[in-house]
Amino acid sequence: MTTFLPYFVVIMLLVVGLGFFNEKITGLTDEIALMLFSIAVGGILLLYRCFFANADVQLILDDIQRFDLEDYLMDCVLCFMLFAGSCHMKLRDFGRLARPVALLSFLCTLLGAVIYGVAFFLAGKLLSLSFSLAGCLMFGAIVAPTDPIAATSILKKFGLPKDTSFLIESESLFNDGVGVALFVCFSGMVKASENESVLIVMCREVLGAALVGIVVSAICLFVFAHTKNNNRQIFSSLLAVSTAYLLCEHFDFSGAIASVVCGIMYSHFSTSSVDSQIFNGFWGVLDDFLNSVLYVMLGLSFIKVLTMPIVMALSAVAIICNFIGRFSSVGITTLFFKEMPDGYSRLNFSKLLTWAGLKGGLCIALAMSTNSFMSDDSYRIILGGTYGIVFFTTVVQGLTMRKVYEKIQKI
Repeated sequence: MTTFLPYFVVIMLLVVGLGFFNEKITGLTDEIALMLFSIAVGGILLLYRCFFANADVQLILDDIQRFDLEDYLMDCVLCFMLFAGSCHMKLRDFGRLARPVALLSFLCTLLGAVIYGVAFFLAGKLLSLSFSLAGCLMFGAIVAPTDPIAATSILKKFGLPKDTSFLIESESLFNDGVGVALFVCFSGMVKASENESVLIVMCREVLGAALVGIVVSAICLFVFAHTKNNNRQIFSSLLAVSTAYLLCEHFDFSGAIASVVCGIMYSHFSTSSVDSQIFNGFWGVLDDFLNSVLYVMLGLSFIKVLTMPIVMALSAVAIICNFIGRFSSVGITTLFFKEMPDGYSRLNFSKLLTWAGLKGGLCIALAMSTNSFMSDDSYRIILGGTYGIVFFTTVVQGLTMRKVYEKIQKI
């Protein structure tokens, strides 16, 4: 406890202080502002260390670089963030838009990973990077999923049409589980280990996760429906999502998808509760808190790549390949739609979803997990490229999303 509390105080100081500064001065979207200002804080610490050899500053930088974002996200908060993002979504909307949601979540993610991997492999040949095709496909699986946290917290503020907004949020909530399944397959190829096919892994992770989410939620919802204690209703939701995630980790299912299923089931039943405002209020506050901490930690962790060689050139290549993979995969996927949502043309819908394809903490966590089996050079390439994509999509695309949307609306 003595070591945790000082770090918690520092993080909350940044969350509150930077958030207040943004509210009064800059007026940016909170998540983007927290990331930008945290990067600035990390950069200032790096510059201070360069010009003034200060042991305390060096200690702070060492602590930041030792922080394991992968463990924090995957083992601590991801399930709660996904539940919070999905507990406002309605089952009836899923029934009406089930086909496009499934296509975007599964087919689009698979195509995006493969197209990105091939594009980066070809670019690597031109840049003389010693990167195998399997490694590039694994890299594609890392950056293919769109980030549910960014989608639900940033894009929902821009007034997108209802169906389009629902598709973007639903895709981002489900495709991270698909991305993890693809990552497992392609990383197995990189490690040259015995591995199941992509289809088998995806089916096992997705169907198993859905089953776990439904069963655990049904049990906990019995308590939810038969208690008049508001706090106990909230406790049952915390129990449901954490238990489902833990069981999925044990059985090698997708804990992320199970968390989303739990959120959707609680959303359906909590709306009939007279105290749904209390339930939604709790999860709204928790969602904002976890989002804020994550974006501060993402910003601070950028110092891990700021000193990497050729990080700017590498990031530029990764960003271009990301555009190619995202636009191509969305365009191909829309060919299987029965009708385009909200009256968009296929081209304009592809443009909109390409620019709305924000990446976030899950990509960074997966990239960091490759450290155990990749060479140092390959690990730096993956981590540097992933950070470049996350920064560009969150900050540049996030800040310009409204303008892109308005321009598409005029066409």
